[in-house]
Amino acid sequence: MKLKGRAWKFGDNISTDHITPGRYYHLRSNLPELAKHVMEDANPEFAKKVRAGDFIVAGNNFGCGSSREHAPIVIKLAGVSAVIAKSFARIFYRNAINVGLPVLIADTDKIDEGDILEVDLSSGIIRNLTKNLEIKAKPIPDVMIKILEAGGLVEYVKEHSDVLV
Repeated sequence: MKLKGRAWKFGDNISTDHITPGRYYHLRSNLPELAKHVMEDANPEFAKKVRAGDFIVAGNNFGCGSSREHAPIVIKLAGVSAVIAKSFARIFYRNAINVGLPVLIADTDKIDEGDILEVDLSSGIIRNLTKNLEIKAKPIPDVMIKILEAGGLVEYVKEHSDVLV
């Protein structure tokens, strides 16, 4: 799986409240509408300007806070192809994989806002095409790659239910 897009840079401790602001809680049953407000408290322009295929690039502890699944779902609905961060809150990481949103752990210091990235999920290689450099991400386990390829855990289970019993 190869992905290509522009980097949107965020710092450390981006919480699920930054991703899906609590004041939009009433939209939790209308996820496409909630996605129009994704990352609004971290960057008010993000939801308006993000393009399909772009990446969220962050520091440590991305997705901390509540365990709501809405956070990775609306990131995916907004068109983000993957989130790359130095580290993730455990429940966000797993929720992201479960909904089919790739998440990579890597040193993000050499990626700036607007850089064009190419990411190979299978090898874990992130190519910063703007700066002509490679960054090695922590490999995603094979079973998680298969879940991502299926589009998330529900689709994976539907495809493989005969071997999971």
